Amino acid sequence: MQAPEVLGGRYELRGVLGRGGMAEVRDGWDIRLDRPVAVKLLYPVFTTQPDNRMRFEVEARAAATLNHPHIVSVHDSGEHAGMPYIVMERLSGQTLADVIAQGPLPQPQVRSILDEVLSALAAAHAAGILHRDIKPANILFSTSGHTKVADFGIAKSAGSAHTLTGQIVGTMAYLSADRIAGRPASFADDLYAVGVVGYEALTGRRAFPQENLAELARAVAEDPPPPLAMLRPDVDPALASVIERAMARDPAWRFGGANEMRAALAGRIGAPARPATRVLAAPLPDSTTMVVAPAVRRNRSRWYLGLAAAVVAVLVAAIAFIVDSASQPAVPEPASTSTSAIPPPTTSFVPPPPSTTPVLIEEPPAPKKRGENGNGNGGKPKGDRGGD
Repeated sequence: MQAPEVLGGRYELRGVLGRGGMAEVRDGWDIRLDRPVAVKLLYPVFTTQPDNRMRFEVEARAAATLNHPHIVSVHDSGEHAGMPYIVMERLSGQTLADVIAQGPLPQPQVRSILDEVLSALAAAHAAGILHRDIKPANILFSTSGHTKVADFGIAKSAGSAHTLTGQIVGTMAYLSADRIAGRPASFADDLYAVGVVGYEALTGRRAFPQENLAELARAVAEDPPPPLAMLRPDVDPALASVIERAMARDPAWRFGGANEMRAALAGRIGAPARPATRVLAAPLPDSTTMVVAPAVRRNRSRWYLGLAAAVVAVLVAAIAFIVDSASQPAVPEPASTSTSAIPPPTTSFVPPPPSTTPVLIEEPPAPKKRGENGNGNGGKPKGDRGGD
């Protein structure tokens, strides 16, 4: 019989408890303290990649700094034959994913699970640590039935920079649209995942069941899941409201923190508040004195049309006057053989208004010819002077 493998001379490896994408969890026994443990081992294919080894170290440090009743405790970490490992407290092995597979959960149980998960996240967020992979498979049950959050392997703190810019980590079915678009993770994204977990626990089905990654990403970004009341008519409206608010596509609609979501879950706060309304710089005018825009535009149009008609009328009159003046024949002047100046007329001339009716013009009297009743200078004839 082959002897069991012992890590670090202390942890005896036994059966497999579970497998993930990058590691497996083995049943173990702490020889020194004589207690059961769970040992997480990175798959050999990933041990040569520095990023994966770094994530293992981050998980050990992150979980070790969080001493919370609803977070899986980390006892130790190390490396054996080039293989990194993490030693954790041993739980029953059943996860929330195993329970959901049996059907929808009772509403009181869902409330309790979400409250304990939010309690764990509140402690992690207060320490500046994001989980970034909340899902049913990472929520375990203790022997007493309480939940514990596990797998901080892709957790990120303010001091860790092992994640490449734009890299998407986590399980896509529980990622928000912002995360899938490549935006940085935030506390609101952990709360979004809690809402998706609650939706699945109440309905017994995933909120986004698409298997194809491209279709799944499109559904998360564009297609909201059916309302909880449609899939489970007996759901408490308050519980449905909390879960659906956490799953809101707009981060401004989500909860500001894990404690706020816990308070809403317990009914300690009212209906979700809408995003802050922008305040106008000046108040709107009173509704009784408000001018309707279409009427103003119509009156102005009539005024402009009247003004244009008046201008056109003036132009037409001016053109008619010019044409009429140019078409009138010039008045002939009388011919004369006298060298004397023609006296000006005694009547003044007033230009007639534009008309087609002939206008009579008074002419000056013609001068008398020489020899007619005088000598042409106004004196008497010489023959009349005799006899004086």
